[in-house]
Amino acid sequence: MVDLHNDERLDYLLAEELRIIQSPSVFAFSLDTVLLAKFVYVPIQKGNLIDLCTGNGVIPLLLSTRTKGTITGVEIQERIFQMAKRSVEYNALSEQIKIVHGDLNDMPKELGHGKFDIVTCNPPYFPTPATSEKNRNEHLAIARHEIYCTLEDVVRVSSQLVRSGGKVAFVHRPGRLLDIVTLMRAYRLEPKRLQLVYPKQGKEANTLLIEGIKDGNPDLKILPPLIVYNNDGEYTKEVQTILYGDSKED
Repeated sequence: MVDLHNDERLDYLLAEELRIIQSPSVFAFSLDTVLLAKFVYVPIQKGNLIDLCTGNGVIPLLLSTRTKGTITGVEIQERIFQMAKRSVEYNALSEQIKIVHGDLNDMPKELGHGKFDIVTCNPPYFPTPATSEKNRNEHLAIARHEIYCTLEDVVRVSSQLVRSGGKVAFVHRPGRLLDIVTLMRAYRLEPKRLQLVYPKQGKEANTLLIEGIKDGNPDLKILPPLIVYNNDGEYTKEVQTILYGDSKED
């Protein structure tokens, strides 16, 4: 049994044999988050991984299917932290996944500098919202806007947490690409892999995935573009495979 609050529901997590607690009024995971969880390099047998701005814990849950390493998720919002914690407990993954309630800016001091092999983050994309927008739904405003952390905070903290030679991966908007690359290099995270995501063929990219190595050598690889939808509005075969594995039929 799982304890659900208010409008929470227990959803299946894609093709994985996992369930996740979601709430339409508080937090539900997005395609961006899933793409980041599938994009990032993950050591299979061991490792120490951390996901910042973890939300309801979708990235730690998905990473648990790819690695036997230990995974930490960090979430600042108490309500969403509790959702993530209950999802981990429901899936009997408390031995592998730890959810921490706190500000990511405090994590290097609390968890240690250079203690992680992999850092992931799907950060807030947008500048601080107007007061009226924040008041309308504070949970969503905090998740989407730079209220408690800026892009520089995210990059700086990621660099502090990851060991030299470790990897850091972000998902963001293409309009911030130059800011992201500039900040990554300023904090010793050398960009190594970049992929742009397009909603449809012929449309502008609306998502970017980028992975860097702490103290790495310059050598950026641009991956093939990822197209999300066919012209008929269905997921492309590549995205179907990312989301559901190879078993889903066309």
